[in-house]
Amino acid sequence: MSSRASTISTITTHSLHAAEVSGCKAANPCSVTPESPVKAETDPKDRIVHTVDPGAFPEGGLAAWCTVIGAALVQACGFGYLASFGVFQDFYTREYLTNETPSTISWIGGINIFLVSALSPLSGMLYDRGYFHHLIIGGAVLQSFSLFMLSLAQRGQFYQILLTQSFGSGIALGLMYVPSMGLISHYFHRRRTLAMTLAASGSPIGSIIHPIMLNNFIKKIGFANGVRISAAFVSLLLFVACWLMRTRLEPPKNATNQWGVAKGVFRDFPFLIMTIGLVFSQCGFYYPVFFFQLDSVKHGNSMAFSFYSLVIMSTANLVGRVSSGFITPYTGVPMLMIITTFACGVLILSMIGLSNVASVVVLGVLYGYFSGMYISLMVPLMAVLTSELSELGGRIGISFMFIGMDSSPPSSGALLTSQYKWWIPALFCGLIVLVGDSLFVIMQLLLVRRRVCEGLGKC
Repeated sequence: MSSRASTISTITTHSLHAAEVSGCKAANPCSVTPESPVKAETDPKDRIVHTVDPGAFPEGGLAAWCTVIGAALVQACGFGYLASFGVFQDFYTREYLTNETPSTISWIGGINIFLVSALSPLSGMLYDRGYFHHLIIGGAVLQSFSLFMLSLAQRGQFYQILLTQSFGSGIALGLMYVPSMGLISHYFHRRRTLAMTLAASGSPIGSIIHPIMLNNFIKKIGFANGVRISAAFVSLLLFVACWLMRTRLEPPKNATNQWGVAKGVFRDFPFLIMTIGLVFSQCGFYYPVFFFQLDSVKHGNSMAFSFYSLVIMSTANLVGRVSSGFITPYTGVPMLMIITTFACGVLILSMIGLSNVASVVVLGVLYGYFSGMYISLMVPLMAVLTSELSELGGRIGISFMFIGMDSSPPSSGALLTSQYKWWIPALFCGLIVLVGDSLFVIMQLLLVRRRVCEGLGKC
């Protein structure tokens, strides 16, 4: 932390929650500033006091923005590559793994998602203890190795693809995701949501580039050479990312008590309800990502157009991610999450009517935009609900561990069946996303109740 003399605001956990969640600007009377410290009347034994020095965060500068760019590159090679799985789902189903069902093939992407989430608590704990560079470099090397090994997988050999694309790549992304996003908190506090949103925009940029590369290279030069070129490109981007990102703060001398962090999550009802809401909404979220291109092909649209269906979705996804960072100062992160999740649920239900080119374009643009906002708000929402910065990595990891427990892609594939009954998975996934949205509404009501309670001095 900066050692220069500055006014320090001492605030309680609940006060910090109220100030950040309200989405107020610095000029607003409810903001937490050196000139207007916020205090809550609580029992001293229950009060957790945090010291926040607003001047301790650079809020910009070369090192800060290089870190944001590096995190964006990690997202482009991580979730950006994973979001391109629709290309592989289509190719494997129609040509490379024709002896397997769509549900079985979707396990490749499903296990990848699970491992990213399941490893988040471990990577979050190691990140909090100062192992940032070990995680980033190790994950980058493993991701590069896994993709090159994928290029050696033979036609019809499901287990070879499963080992490389599911387990190898999944472990690599699980090591890199939390540290790359958590490091942004070393440089930003007031502008943290904007910085995290810009970093998260790397994922849709990657999901624009990778499908174009993969569809064209696999078609023209074959699966093996196409994947090798893609692996070389990913390796280059990850090398640049590792070079750009630098830690600024020393790890805490006393390591964060992860068991204490876990207990704090279960006692913090807004955070707990938020996590459960994410679990439900994620159960349906990946259905369009995995099956949109195949859906377009099977409805008779040309291959040339269908190859770009994911690109349409990903381009709108990028716009959604970037725009969310500018909308949240006016709506607040929780309220915007409620709006975007509701829109995603309705649009997934609308996929029941997907058929011609026009419907693919409209649904691709709208779902891409709102899903981009949804994804970009996940980590900022966790940050808003986390009062102690040293616990952020652990809390993100715990939440993502639960999120990864769903098996939505294989479930969607099973509901689709080999007869391609598209309305069944669309109905299931759309409704379950709306269930998650209802939990976000409950989370917001709990936050409002907490603020009212604190305002009356009864908490």
